[in-house]
Amino acid sequence: MSLTALAIPAIGDPQNLFEMFCHSCAVHGDRCAYIYRAGEQEIEVTYHKLFEDVLLLARAFSRKGVGKADRVMFLSDNRYSWIVTVLAIMSLGAVSVPRGSDTPAQELLFIMDNSKCTHLVVETEILFEHHRPNLKKMGGLKNIFIMTGPALHSMFSKTYSYQDLLKDRTYSDKDVEQFVERGLEIKPDDLLTVMYTSGTTGMPKGVMLIHSNVMHNVRCIPSIIELTREDRWLSVLPTWHIFERTAEYVALAGGCCLVYSSIKTFAQDLVTYRPTVVATVPRIWESLHNRVLTALRKKGAVASSIFNVLVRISAKYRRNLRILNNQLPEYQPVSSLNRMMRKIWAAIVRLLLGPFYFFAQKKFKLVQERFGGRLRLAVSGGGSLSDFLEDWIDAVGIRIVNAYGMTECSPAIAGRGLDCEIYGTLGKPAIHTELRIVSETGKELSAGEEGLIEVRGPQVTIGYDNNEVETSRSFTSDGYLKTGDLGKLTVSGELVITGRAKDIIVLASGENVDPTRIESTITMFPFIEDAVLVGQDRKGLAALLVPNHEEFKGWAEKTFANLRKETEELLSDNRILEQIRKEINLRLKPKRGFKAHEKLMGITFLEKGLKSGEELTNTLKKKRHIIERNYHQRINQLFQ
Repeated sequence: MSLTALAIPAIGDPQNLFEMFCHSCAVHGDRCAYIYRAGEQEIEVTYHKLFEDVLLLARAFSRKGVGKADRVMFLSDNRYSWIVTVLAIMSLGAVSVPRGSDTPAQELLFIMDNSKCTHLVVETEILFEHHRPNLKKMGGLKNIFIMTGPALHSMFSKTYSYQDLLKDRTYSDKDVEQFVERGLEIKPDDLLTVMYTSGTTGMPKGVMLIHSNVMHNVRCIPSIIELTREDRWLSVLPTWHIFERTAEYVALAGGCCLVYSSIKTFAQDLVTYRPTVVATVPRIWESLHNRVLTALRKKGAVASSIFNVLVRISAKYRRNLRILNNQLPEYQPVSSLNRMMRKIWAAIVRLLLGPFYFFAQKKFKLVQERFGGRLRLAVSGGGSLSDFLEDWIDAVGIRIVNAYGMTECSPAIAGRGLDCEIYGTLGKPAIHTELRIVSETGKELSAGEEGLIEVRGPQVTIGYDNNEVETSRSFTSDGYLKTGDLGKLTVSGELVITGRAKDIIVLASGENVDPTRIESTITMFPFIEDAVLVGQDRKGLAALLVPNHEEFKGWAEKTFANLRKETEELLSDNRILEQIRKEINLRLKPKRGFKAHEKLMGITFLEKGLKSGEELTNTLKKKRHIIERNYHQRINQLFQ
């Protein structure tokens, strides 16, 4: 039968994700929900078709014994089958336990055992074969489902491909009725998912999120970013990460069209699909920033220099405009006289820079075209943007919604939405969210004082799966979640992140250093792709650097005459290393907010990039303890 003949229930005030899904499919039925590639073919899926696909897969899962409260783990990267799978599991009242296809075997076994999974979905036959020896150890596994390829029966009697499950694509009114009735039985406090944090330390923890946790985000985020059904959302982050997963739910609830992209094709997809909204992490912006600068350098030194001057002019103009409009963060009351003097000077600077600023904006339209030309905002989460990078993005005319969240909060805690005028902050806490800054002793601190961030609200996890000790340790006696992040509040209540308590490097002198600010500054050099700051309990700081080989060779040949070495030799040339260290330290100046002890004593280039899944999480956060273990000898040499 055809879905156009169906009466998909439109539910005015959805209380769980199934009701949201039904309502959106009913209201936006013939509109495009997803665009994805299958080989060279581009496929568009309407909301009606999405409903049909979820209905059929849920029916197939149910016939194979997947039911309410069952734990279903699935290993898959970004693809349309992912969203269909997660919605089908959800519609049965089952609990999804998603991970990426690159999950190490040891981690897979730990998660399946810890979460008590009884069903497993894998993306491909190759992935199934890779994990086949380990799956023999899982005695409680009832079914294995493979998204692509024919069924495999060589080891399990209950191994099925989606091709087999979905052979019969006919369905009746009764099928639809049962599907809807079962979904409507889901309660707001039913467990939706167990999200295992990639974790920058130790084995991952299973964050339990109920329907009402995620529904809080689905309700509050659209108003923060002024989402409409005319928006086109480009998806690039791992779908099994909570930031991207909730973003997809938000797009689904808003009737948007979501396009699946990848890190590899992201830059081209921005131009091809011309999105209006993207969800990103800081590392993506660092990469795009360097890509723009590389393209400019190919046009010649003059063009590159002019562009950089125009960026500085634009940033200065916009900063002074914000002073005039009271749009910069303040951490203590400012006297009327002081404010007036600042505004007078800002008005003079703005007047002088005005003609150059408007000329710059015309030139920046070429940069905006590299982002598709229609991008009205980019949501950046999963880490803080450096001040330099945020100023650069703002200067070239791209609106950033800088967001703060974590898996334990589904993820949104705060976000500088379109209605927030205070630049350089993360805005105020999300609706119905309580946030406080406390000292190490638990004393609540005043505006401007740096301390630990604690949060309480309807989006906060009910705890860690099968880990009462960690759950107890992570909450205060009055129910606030200890985020482990450092921050401070402005006098008007906006949040500013200043660091991560667990990432802080403590030097032998007792000085505390936040590595993320310094690393972000270092990666602004086009020939440096990534940087890891080291120095715990040492007399100073040093850095492990990942080179961009092509850019590095070009810079070295331009900076040093008569070089006759291969790139690998250049990377270890002491004269070159010392020059780079000096140039980095020139950027780590007090007037840019850095302290004397934050300069580098030494640097070394790594032969290969950091490994995602081992040395990096899938949102590209550094697993510092792993990196320091892997390069222990190199680090020791830096301090000899």
